[in-house]
Amino acid sequence: MAIKKDCIITSLSESEQRDITRLAISAGQRLLQHGAESTLVNDVTCRLGLALGVESVEVSLSASSMVISTRHQGSCITTTRRCQDSGINMQIVTDIQRICILTERGLLDRHDVHHKLEQIQPQRYHRLLVIIMIGLSCASFSRLAGGDWPVFCLTFLASSIGMFVRQEIAHCHFNPLINFTFTAFVTTLISGFGQVYQIGDEPFLAMASSVLMLVPGFPLINAVADMVKGYPSMGLARWTMASLLTLAACIGIVAAMNVLDVWGWLL
Repeated sequence: MAIKKDCIITSLSESEQRDITRLAISAGQRLLQHGAESTLVNDVTCRLGLALGVESVEVSLSASSMVISTRHQGSCITTTRRCQDSGINMQIVTDIQRICILTERGLLDRHDVHHKLEQIQPQRYHRLLVIIMIGLSCASFSRLAGGDWPVFCLTFLASSIGMFVRQEIAHCHFNPLINFTFTAFVTTLISGFGQVYQIGDEPFLAMASSVLMLVPGFPLINAVADMVKGYPSMGLARWTMASLLTLAACIGIVAAMNVLDVWGWLL
C-alpha cells in the first residue's frame, strides 16, 4: 500500500532518507511484534515516514516480516525487517502511536523520534498479580456457570497454578505450542481431581473454566480484522496460529483427562 503527501517537498540527502526509512520500519516492526492489527501497522508506518519528510511510503506485510520503500525526489530506498512475536503489549502500541501524532504536529524531528523509540520499553504487571487475577477471572466464570464455592476455589487453584506454569515455560523461551500443551495439561489435571473426589455440586465446571485463560482471543480478533480490512494473507496466518494454539491446548486437556480417566465435560 502506498501513501503520498500533498505538501511542499523539502530536500533530503540520501543518508537522511535512509534514516527516515529505518525509523519508519522500526516503528512498524515493533507494532507488528506486539500485536497491532495490520491496518494500524501500515497506517502508522506510512504516516511517520511522511511526517519526517519523504514523498511517499509503501509497506508490504507478511506474517513474520515487513518490507518498506520510501521515495523522495526520484530516490527510492527499500529495507526489510524480520518481526518475531514478542507478545501482546498495547502499551508499546499506544506509545508508538503517540510518537507518530507528535511528529505529524511538528513537535518531534528525526533525532527525537529515534531517541523516543529507543526509550520505549515494555511495562509488565507483577507476575504474582497476573497469577491472582487470572485465577479470579477463571473462578468467576465457574461461578457464573453455576458452580458453588468449592468449585470456585478449585478453579482458582487450578488456573493460578496453570498460569504459573505458563509463565515459567515462557521464561525458558519454549515454543508457544509446547507452552499451551503443558499448561492445559497441568491445569486440567488439577481441576480434574474435583471430578475424581466430587468436590462441589458440579465439579466438571472447574475443568471447563480453569482453561479459559488459554483461549487465543486477541489473535483471533486480529485475524478477522485483517481479513475484513484487506489483508487476507496476514489474517489467514494469524488464524492458523490461533488454531494451532487451540489445538495444542486441546491436546493437553485430553491428555490430562486420559491420565485421570475423567471425562467430566461429557456429562
